[in-house]
Amino acid sequence: MPFIKVMTNTSVSENEKNSIKTALGQAITLIPGKSEDWLMVGIEPEYTLYFRGENLPAAMVEVSVFGSPDSVALDTLTGKICQILNVILNIEPSRIYVKYSSTSDWGWNYSNF
Repeated sequence: MPFIKVMTNTSVSENEKNSIKTALGQAITLIPGKSEDWLMVGIEPEYTLYFRGENLPAAMVEVSVFGSPDSVALDTLTGKICQILNVILNIEPSRIYVKYSSTSDWGWNYSNF
């Protein structure tokens, strides 16, 4: 039940959105037990976002997961997310933050897991 939200101050074409969605679907498997089958992705292009006082291309990525993933897996996923956004949107990895949230309470289809 992961959710990945990408907020960026760059414009993102429909083709780029699809490429990001597909790449994140593959990347989420870096967390054991997670797959694209349960992944939800949100992309907010042209988000008002400043980093170090500048509005150069940047991204804030929020990853929410059910359970408590291993920190090594999260570190690996951070690298992959930075690579994806660098390749697809030309955002420098030094201008990307990735925030992780994990929970034991996750609702779906009228109930919680």
